[in-house]
Amino acid sequence: MSIPDDRRALDGLRELDQQTIGAIYDQYFSEIYRYVLYRIGDSVLAEDITSDVFLRLLEAARGRSAPQTNLKGWLIGTASHVVTDHLRRKYRRPEQEISESLPDLTPGPVSEVDQREQNRIVQNAYAQLTSEQQHVLALRFGQGYSLDETAAFMNKNVNAVKALQFRALAALQREVGEVDYE
Repeated sequence: MSIPDDRRALDGLRELDQQTIGAIYDQYFSEIYRYVLYRIGDSVLAEDITSDVFLRLLEAARGRSAPQTNLKGWLIGTASHVVTDHLRRKYRRPEQEISESLPDLTPGPVSEVDQREQNRIVQNAYAQLTSEQQHVLALRFGQGYSLDETAAFMNKNVNAVKALQFRALAALQREVGEVDYE
């Protein structure tokens, strides 16, 4: 656009004329995009930032704060500000690319089935224990109580709790058997 055309474009922009806005976009998009691409180096991100610049132009026109004289200068200046803001955010919160070769560590359906089967085997073995053995294991491993606390709850001495716990774990191991958990 020449100087008179630039004035007409600014007037059309202030009036929110759709044809003028489309013409401004068509005329300046590639230039703003090249500027942003040169500064950022990422074509997808450059498209997003360039689109953001034109959105800001429309917001400025709606808010009656559209450029008054130099449309191209306003667009380049706005693009510069948006790029600088992006670079600041990127510097403050650096992002790392996730490698495609990283293994997926989330459990799959097979491991969930295996885990359920292991739990079922242990629960069945636990049900075979005496109520006193179940109680000592629940207090020690379920609640995380110490030997002294467990002895106090069960009205037994510490050595009796140790022996009861040992017998309960041995019985569990016999019931569960040699299960391969891998």
